[in-house]
Order: sequence, then structure tokens, then C-alpha cells
Amino acid sequence: MLAYAVRRVVATIPVMLIVAVITFLLLALNPGDPAAIIAGEDATTADIDRIRQSLGLDQPMPVRFVTWITGVLTGDLGMSIFHGRPVLDMVLQRIEPTAMVALVTLIISIVIAVPLGVIAAWQAGTWIDRAIMVFAVASFSIPVFLVGYFNIYLFAMQMRALPVQGYVPLAQGIIPCLTSLILPSATLGLAYSALLARMTRSTMLEVLNEDYIRTARAKGLSISPVLIKHALRNAAVPIVTTIGVAFASLLGGVVVTESVFAIPGIGRMTVEAILQRDVPVVQGVVLFAAFTCIMVNLIIDISYSLFDPRIRY
Repeated sequence: MLAYAVRRVVATIPVMLIVAVITFLLLALNPGDPAAIIAGEDATTADIDRIRQSLGLDQPMPVRFVTWITGVLTGDLGMSIFHGRPVLDMVLQRIEPTAMVALVTLIISIVIAVPLGVIAAWQAGTWIDRAIMVFAVASFSIPVFLVGYFNIYLFAMQMRALPVQGYVPLAQGIIPCLTSLILPSATLGLAYSALLARMTRSTMLEVLNEDYIRTARAKGLSISPVLIKHALRNAAVPIVTTIGVAFASLLGGVVVTESVFAIPGIGRMTVEAILQRDVPVVQGVVLFAAFTCIMVNLIIDISYSLFDPRIRY
């Protein structure tokens, strides 16, 4: 397993290089001049040229790419054009809010979706199955921002039970932190639980039709150990894959939710950087998201052997 993990980590190098090249080209060829935005509307051509020269934007594109990729290989993602701070420091500062939202969202989704998916598969074809699937389809179809504004209106403005917006850092206490995360995580969790519930139901239906499940029932085992110990464990591989992909996408930054609830995370920083044409920040966030997806996929692949002993590396 260690050799497999090492090979996968080494294989991320060309993937990250391709992502870096594509990201640099897309932003470099995109119309707009960051120097003109920084200088403002009343700036002269000389002012814009001076800012462009100080930022290195007057250099040819290959030179700028070599300078940037050399810094990336040494852990330097560059300096933010607007904030004048290292991009790596800005990304690390925004990781905690996004990571906490992703973690709480995932917990809510798993707690809701997995039991519903198991029950729907067990009661396939009944009104219970249909009701759960209607709930899943409706949850996945309603826009996230609409659910977010409804939750803010009901739980924050009318009931005054939860804060409207913002994020309380974990250093200020776990209870205040979790309280600030309930609304955004519940909003996201509704959509992700719908996807996970449908995946759990479909995989459980396949497993429940296997011969060893009928044998376990014929031996007199009650429904609980059959569903949990025999069926759910053997159906866990695609479920874990879905959970991992969801977690990776959440870590990449959930733009709409962070904007609605004013959470200072990766997604909100990305939107601000795009609007400001802060190219180094956008490039740093894209590389971070790509690296996160690769590492999460690696952890998922390694975890397969815990659920299915037949899988070997």
C-alpha cells in the first residue's frame, strides 16, 4: 500500500503541471489589465505603465510563466496584486472556514442520507421509498441560494435562534464556531444529502439482490445486521467515493453559500480575486483546489481496502 501511495503522489506532479499551465494561459489570455484596475479611472498612461512594470506584467508571457512556476515549485505562489500579501498566506488563512463548513456539511449529509438511502432500498417500491426519493429530488433541485435565504429568514430573522451571517473561528470556542456553521452547513447538506441518498439507495439495491444476502436472511438473521453488517459494508465503496468527491468540491470553495452567509472562505476569496483581476490569487486557489482533489482521491482509493478485503494494492 505504501508503494501504491508513493506512486500516486509522484503521478500528481504532471497533473499539477498541466493544471498550472492551463490556469496560467487562461488568466494570461483573458482580456483586461490588472494594472489599469489598480491605477483607477483617473490614472494616466504613465501611471498604468509604471504599475504594470512593478508587477512584472510588461514581461513576455513565457518569462512570466517561468518566473511563476519556479516560485510555485519552491512553495511561493506569488504576491497578491491588490493586498500585497503572499498568496500562500491568504489561502492558508481562508482554509479554516471552508474546511469547517465542508466537515460539518459532510457530517449532516451522511447522518441524513445514509439511513434514508438504506431505508429506501429496504422498502423499495413502497410509499416510503417514493417519499424519500421525492425528498431527494426536491432537495437537489431547489437552488442552494434560495434555501440559504429561506433559512436566514426563518431561523435567524424570525426565530432569532441562529446568527444571520459570519464565521466564528475555532479558537474562540467550538460551540460558537458550530453555531455559526449550522445555517450554511444545513443549507449545503440538504443538496449533498439528496445526492448521497440516491447513491446509497442504488448501491444498496444491487447488494440486497445478491445470494449471500438471501442466505443471511434464510439463516434467521434480523434485518438490522443484514442491512448494516452485510449489505451496507459491501455497498460502501461507491458511497465513500461520492462522499470523497463531495468533500473535495466543498474544500475547493463553495462560492454561493460563502457569499450568502458572508463566510470568509476560499470560495469568497476566489470571487473577490476574479472581480479584482488578482491573477496570482486565482492561480493559487486553482492549484490548491486541484491538489486537494488529488489528495482526497488518493485517500479514498486507500480506504477501499477497509471496506472490501478483496481489494489489494
